[in-house]
Amino acid sequence: MKKFGSLSFGHYSGRATDGNGYTARNALQEAVELAKAADELGVNGAYLRVHHYLPQHASPIPLLSAMAAVTKNLEVGTGVIDMRYENPLYLAEEAAALDLLSNGRVALGVSRGSPEAADRGWESFGYTGSTDPRGSDIAHQHFDTFLRAVRGEPMATAAEDQYPAMYRPGAGLPVMPQSPGLDHRIWWGAGRRETAEWAAEQGVNLMSSTLLTEATGEAFADLQAQQLQHYHEAWKRAGHDWTPRVSVSRTIFPIIDGYDRKLYLGGQSKDGIGVIDGVNATFGKTYAAEPDQLVEQLRNDAAVMDADTLMLTIPSQLGVEANKKILKSFALYVAPELGWEPANQD
Repeated sequence: MKKFGSLSFGHYSGRATDGNGYTARNALQEAVELAKAADELGVNGAYLRVHHYLPQHASPIPLLSAMAAVTKNLEVGTGVIDMRYENPLYLAEEAAALDLLSNGRVALGVSRGSPEAADRGWESFGYTGSTDPRGSDIAHQHFDTFLRAVRGEPMATAAEDQYPAMYRPGAGLPVMPQSPGLDHRIWWGAGRRETAEWAAEQGVNLMSSTLLTEATGEAFADLQAQQLQHYHEAWKRAGHDWTPRVSVSRTIFPIIDGYDRKLYLGGQSKDGIGVIDGVNATFGKTYAAEPDQLVEQLRNDAAVMDADTLMLTIPSQLGVEANKKILKSFALYVAPELGWEPANQD
């Protein structure tokens, strides 16, 4: 493990006004505040989970821009954006602008997404015509267009006599702006080994979450390590000329004092088996232990040790100080024993 960061769902109460609830305003503003604190700690990244029709983070680019504006070294990104809901060309423009503003500190994870609250909710966003009840076909179409746009391929043709000083009629037009190298900072979130292989073929990085849509009876970490191995082998077969990154997510609570013990120790768990999106799935466990125990447990987690980036899912509703303590405790007492390289400090 070389890098670690936070992964936040951005849960809030759903109330439109402050009242006594934890509102969208709280979630957004505290995400920016925590990003600044993480940057000061040398944490490598801060990533947002994206959901629609739920009181969670939904439109990540404005928030990521605010986070980038108050940090210097922190990577900002998503894990993941649901491509069923996205205009791929507009997302390509936004992603490039964010990458330029942040001096290349973007790690944009995208995928088909997990089940959403709305029935075929992507259709209400204007994306109709899917023949798949889960919308996989639309997600892959959007991703293909998005990736080609990010890579600078023409997406339209120049009109006659409109901008003759810039374009000859019929010339191919890429979306603007372009951020060179951004395509090397795009990640695909994969839940199965076959999807991981597909991501390798596309030439994008791999994000693997705290669940896999596979259930063989093997430990979650071992299943995920197999997924990562399939990705690496497919990448090698594809013959790409650069080294990709691979991330995994875990829920980890370092127990430093009595407060931590009272709040988190009951949360430790075992791997679970369940059904998500109509298929059997394996869910990763929660790690909650004192630092030396965590180091031993994580060293025995094959996928964590194979990945170069670890994303810690954080309970954003607990507030900035509690989450800052989780990140600080991990940075001080656990991460260095796992090979962590802090972000460059200015």
